[in-house]
Amino acid sequence: MSRHRVVLLGSTLAFYLAIVVAVLTTSWLVRLDWQVMFFRPYEQWPQLHAFLDYLVVLGQRGPTAVMVAAWLGWRSWRQHTLRPLITLGVALLLLNVTVGAVKIGLGRLGPHYATEIGSAELFAGGDIFPSGHTANAVVTWGILAYLASTVVTRRVLSVVSAVVSLSVGATTVYLGTHWISDVLLGWTAGLLILLALPWFEPLIARVEAYVFELRELLRRRAETGRMPAPVAVALTPLLSAGGKWQLTLDTDTAAVVATAAATTAEQAPAPAAPATATAPPALPAAAPSAGHSPAPRPAAHAATRPHVIRSERTPVTPVGSRRPAHTERSAARGATARPVAGG
Repeated sequence: MSRHRVVLLGSTLAFYLAIVVAVLTTSWLVRLDWQVMFFRPYEQWPQLHAFLDYLVVLGQRGPTAVMVAAWLGWRSWRQHTLRPLITLGVALLLLNVTVGAVKIGLGRLGPHYATEIGSAELFAGGDIFPSGHTANAVVTWGILAYLASTVVTRRVLSVVSAVVSLSVGATTVYLGTHWISDVLLGWTAGLLILLALPWFEPLIARVEAYVFELRELLRRRAETGRMPAPVAVALTPLLSAGGKWQLTLDTDTAAVVATAAATTAEQAPAPAAPATATAPPALPAAAPSAGHSPAPRPAAHAATRPHVIRSERTPVTPVGSRRPAHTERSAARGATARPVAGG
C-alpha cells in the first residue's frame, strides 16, 4: 500500500468517526436530517418517483452482486485467473461484516419510523445507519475500477462508480428511506473497504493458489481413477544378498514402489539353511550284488532354504567325478579270482 493511499485511508477513517460522533451527540447533522425529512423530496418532485424506484436497485446487494460477478467471472475465464472473483468475494465479506455490525450495534430507525422529533433515533431496534444501499453501490461498482488493467480504464470506471453510488445515496434520501447522515456514513464505509483492499492481496493470492492446487489434485484423481492398494514386497532375501533399497512415494497414485539395486562387487554366498530345518532321513544302503553296486538314490526333496532368484544363486562347481567310486566291485573281483594253474 502506497503512502498516498495510507493517508487517504486515515483521513477517511477520521471522517467516518466524526459522522458517528455527530449522530451520537445529536449535533447539527441530526437537525439537518429532520429538516430534509420534513421537506419530503418525494412530494416535491413526484414525477421522478417511478424512475428512481428502478435506479435504487443498483444499490441492492443481490442484483448488483450477480451482475458484477458475471462480468468478473468472464474476465477470470479469459485471463485464466481467479483474482477478480476472489477480490469481489473478500470485498463483499468485509462490507457485510463492518456495515452490518454498525447497523445492529447502533440500531437507528429510519425517517418513516421516527418516534421523537429532533432525536437521533438510536438504539431503537433499527438497522439503517449506515446506508447499506449506498455502501454496497460504492463497493460493488468501485471494485470494477479497482481491478481495471489500464490507467484510462481505471479512471473511467472510477467516475462511473462514483456517479452510480452518489445517485443511489441521493435516491434513498428522496424516497425517505434514509437520513442524510446514513448516506454520508454509507459512502465513507464503502470507500474505506476499497482503500483497505490492498492489505488483503496476500490473502487473495493464497486463496487463488489453494483453489488451483485443489483443482489439479481433483483432475489427477479423475485421470488415474481409484487409488491402488500398496503392494507387499518381501525384503529379507534381497537384503540378505547385500542389495540397497530405495522407497519412492508416488503422489499421483499414493502407492509405495520399492526398487532394489544389487550393488555388491562380488557375489555373496548362498544363505545357510535355518537352524530349525531338519535334514531328511538317509536311505539304507542297498546290498551289493555280484555284478555291481548301484549308487544310492538322492533324497526326494532338498533341505529347506530361503528362496533366491537365479541371478543371486552362488554357482557350485562339483569337485571330482560325479560318479561314485565302486570300491565294493573291486573287492568282489579280487575275492573270486581264479587260482593260478599248477598251484
